[in-house]
Amino acid sequence: MPYVFLFLAIISEVMGTTALTASNQFTKLGPSIVTVVGYGLAFYFFSFSLRAIPVGVAYAIWGGVGIVLVTLIGFFYFKQRLDLPALAGIGLIVAGVLVMQIFSKTISH
Repeated sequence: MPYVFLFLAIISEVMGTTALTASNQFTKLGPSIVTVVGYGLAFYFFSFSLRAIPVGVAYAIWGGVGIVLVTLIGFFYFKQRLDLPALAGIGLIVAGVLVMQIFSKTISH
């Protein structure tokens, strides 16, 4: 169950971040409301995931998966492009999350 809460936290944070971009520095009401609600839900769900997942591990997964999802949304929806060093950095983040998931004994599966 903690990974369900972590997944919900990630999705809420990605929604909030996407809406933050669309809010035009909080000048558009709809996206601004989605931003605040998204971030609020993200921290709410994240707090439940911390009952069973160590905070450093949960935060690394949250950040890594969130970065990838926001990057994909930025690419497809906002038409933002990344150069090779940025993509390589994101790849290293993904590799780090995978190493923790596959090899770490700290994570309770």
